Formats: sequence, C-alpha cells, structure tokens
Amino acid sequence: MALAMERFVHSAPQRPRQSATEAPESKLNISVVFTSVDSTLAALKAAGTLAQRLDARITLLVPQVVPYHLPLESPPVLLDWNERRLHVMANNSAVETKVNLYLCRDGLATLNSVLKPHSLVVIGGESKWWPTPEKKLARQLRKAGHEVIFTETR
Repeated sequence: MALAMERFVHSAPQRPRQSATEAPESKLNISVVFTSVDSTLAALKAAGTLAQRLDARITLLVPQVVPYHLPLESPPVLLDWNERRLHVMANNSAVETKVNLYLCRDGLATLNSVLKPHSLVVIGGESKWWPTPEKKLARQLRKAGHEVIFTETR
C-alpha cells in the first residue's frame, strides 16, 4: 500500500460556511498537487481564480515521499516546518483551501489512491520544451482519467 499516513494540516474558510441542508460533497473540489513552492503558488493562484468562478473549494495535496531507509513516520523534512509552510500557502488563497499531507513511498500511487475518479487537478511547473517532472505527472494523471490543468510558472 502506498499511503501510510495522512495529515490534514489546515482548512482556511474565507467565505461563510455551507448551510445545514447543503451536503459537504456537493461543492466542486479542485485539487492542486504540490510540486515546488513557486510552481504550487502559481497553481494555487490559477485554481483560486477558477474556484471563485465555479463556487468551488481547493484541496492542496502534498505527497511527501519518504525514502525506504527511513521509517514512514520520520520523513527527512520536519513535519512541523512543512505544516507551517503549507499553512501560510493555504492562508493566501481567496477561497476555502484544505491541505492534505501524505507521508508515502510513491507519490503517484498515493495521488491515484486519494483522488476521486475524474478529478479536476491543477499542477504548476516550469515552461520547458522537454518533459519536466511536473509535465510527466500531469500526463500520468490524465492517463488515469483525471482532468488536469497545467499552469506554467515564469
């Protein structure tokens, strides 16, 4: 199994909560995949614009790959530091943003296990003529049946 530990870091509602009659899953969810800080900030900005137009919410998915020589509960990057960084990123969003941090061995397998079928996914990455890791990830998620928007950073 690829997923070992899931942590919900932050939920930052910027708008009023849903009414009691509205089901929590009735709102469109836009998933943003963390790749790097700059790329993810660009993806969050694009997803925020889209979410405002569609009255959707954003979920920032952060698969943190832990090398096999370390226990899954002890990633090479301190969880507290990573959580603070992600908290700041989520707070800058103009729409409701939730952060899910996953400690795993395989990032793609983890994303495939947590994304619902035909999810709307936004990925940021550099604009290069060769296939970057972010472009490869976008292609793999498209092959898995998801709708992927690739946002280029400058």
